[in-house]
Amino acid sequence: MIDVLEESIISSTNTMELEELEEQEPVSPNGQYFSSNVISLSVLAVWEFEIPFDPESQTISLLIKNVFLPISPRFSSIMVENNGKKEWKRVEVKLEDHVYTPTFPSGLSLESYDKYFDDYISKLLTERFPQGKPLWEIHIINYPTSNAAANVIFKLHHALGDGYSLMGALISSMQRADNPSLPLTFPSRKRSESKRENFVTKTFSGFCNTISDLWSGTLKTMNGDVLTPIRSGNDAIEFRPATVSTMTFSLDQIKSIKDKLGVTVNDVLTGMIFFGTRLYMQEMNQSSSKADCTAMVLLNTRIMGDYVPIEEMIKPNSKAPWGNRFTFMHVPIPKLIGLSNALDFIWNAHKIIKRKRNSLAAYFNSRLLEIVHKFGSHEACGKYIHRTLKNSSMIISNLIGPAEQMSLANHPIKGFYFLVGGGPLSFEITIISYMGKVRVAFNMEKGVIDPQKLKSCMENALQMILNDSYKHMSLNI
Repeated sequence: MIDVLEESIISSTNTMELEELEEQEPVSPNGQYFSSNVISLSVLAVWEFEIPFDPESQTISLLIKNVFLPISPRFSSIMVENNGKKEWKRVEVKLEDHVYTPTFPSGLSLESYDKYFDDYISKLLTERFPQGKPLWEIHIINYPTSNAAANVIFKLHHALGDGYSLMGALISSMQRADNPSLPLTFPSRKRSESKRENFVTKTFSGFCNTISDLWSGTLKTMNGDVLTPIRSGNDAIEFRPATVSTMTFSLDQIKSIKDKLGVTVNDVLTGMIFFGTRLYMQEMNQSSSKADCTAMVLLNTRIMGDYVPIEEMIKPNSKAPWGNRFTFMHVPIPKLIGLSNALDFIWNAHKIIKRKRNSLAAYFNSRLLEIVHKFGSHEACGKYIHRTLKNSSMIISNLIGPAEQMSLANHPIKGFYFLVGGGPLSFEITIISYMGKVRVAFNMEKGVIDPQKLKSCMENALQMILNDSYKHMSLNI
């Protein structure tokens, strides 16, 4: 999983530095891969507000012009192709082409507005950006739902940047609700201490892990996982209707499990998700609990995992640069068979991810794409990424959000989550923390996965992990 947001202060952009950037700059290789004819990925950030917006107010327009657009020249650029190479070209931004305020019937129940909102977000997830204008949109849903008085959805093309870049850009547009003069802070990313390994042993195991991971990853990309209750194998899933469901967990509760087991927050969350997924698969199809399934876990490749101010990201030699700086690793989902208790999923997640980190497979995956791009094209890379994703059972992406409540133009933000659109999978999971809570969002192929049963299985998984963690603690006192 990606650990990216931390204690750093996210400050406003230095517009003077942005003006010095060239009018046109090349699109990064990853940006080209994610904007091919084969695959077009986008990030949707959904912000839930405590109060509705004034329809006559120009606040949003002013924030876009004065705060959002100056963050990066890419927000005012379109993608053009010159001599087979894609470049960013600066253009004039017309807000009316980017800001949408859909109209729903008035006087409906919250349940009815929930349905309208779900259908709207499903449409956004499956629609590609039109050509000829900057690759971002803002959708203001000024109707109440079960979770909020109003929702604002930022839809941004993945070519603009990864979660590290885009979430930082959006959060930099926000203020701290309790005191706007104070900076937002982020939870600590402290890891549990691990035993020191002998250098020779670590190097040898890393070599073996790399060979094993490259071989198994190649087989998965070529052959794919079997069909299960979480993987339909349908073609063009990215254009099929989606069902979005979210769950909220206590960060303190997750941390208490982490402390009892001596692992990381990510280990607990990954283990819980794997366990809940297997419980769901078993409930829907008993034999599927034995199936070999793979999760694609995204990794931030920047030297620094901590978040830095936006003006630091755009500097030429930044250690945490703007853009798409991530890779992925194949993680096998543990099976229910042979596990003595729920904690085995945490231990397995910890062991697998630790082993995967002691491997250069993720690095070679990035180099492989570079070679395909050099001797082929960005379309060939797009096909490879599409096939790799399509042949997996799920994808997991994780970010860390502010510890304090945010507000946008004096509108307090009750909660938020993010989604990835355009992926050819039946099951995508994204995770973000905010105000002491962990929000898990499930983007599912409609009609394939039962959201209510899935949520029930996830709740059961966490409860079983909690119960077994207390037993584990008592046995070790």
